[in-house]
Amino acid sequence: MTVTNRNRIIRREWCDRTALAVAPDLLGCTLVRQKLTGETIRGLIVETEAYLPDDPACHAYRGQTASNAHMFGPAGLSYVYFIYGMYHCLNVVTEKTGIGSAVLIRALQLKAVPAGLEADDLNRIAAGPGKLCRTLEIDRRLSGLPFSPQTGLWLEHRHPAFSKALTSGIHKISQTTRIGISKATDQPWRWYLTNNPAVSKP
Repeated sequence: MTVTNRNRIIRREWCDRTALAVAPDLLGCTLVRQKLTGETIRGLIVETEAYLPDDPACHAYRGQTASNAHMFGPAGLSYVYFIYGMYHCLNVVTEKTGIGSAVLIRALQLKAVPAGLEADDLNRIAAGPGKLCRTLEIDRRLSGLPFSPQTGLWLEHRHPAFSKALTSGIHKISQTTRIGISKATDQPWRWYLTNNPAVSKP
């Protein structure tokens, strides 16, 4: 990492807020994955969803279990779960220990295809939580670890140029209901970069 990137690393205390605040704030931030080979993959976060403890669609809704324990904190940990027998999904744990809330990172926009992969459309290679984890080689072995360069998975704050573009209206954020769930479907807790080609599809 360069010194500039090191200064932009998101610390755990930044995540110690409600998921409703962290989810939109993660848009435009960067998710970084450093593999054991040394290859570093960087992706702009373009879509997120918030999940709260009193939310029927949240894994924490019925209380803590062995499978969802990492979701109960502390803030700034990763929570990775496995669905449909084939997909992993990456979440950022929010709020204090014991709360049980998190933000699902739904999609990334990559600048290059990672080594060993092929893609007809770079914008679609991480356009969805399952695709994202497959592309970045994220699985449950990373669950419960802090987002940090020491674990090979970390987050970086928005680049100043992106923040300026957001303030000026060049970049815009859309807010809608969540997708891919069957409960609490009326909650508008999904955010994405408007018109970004890497956003996942319902």
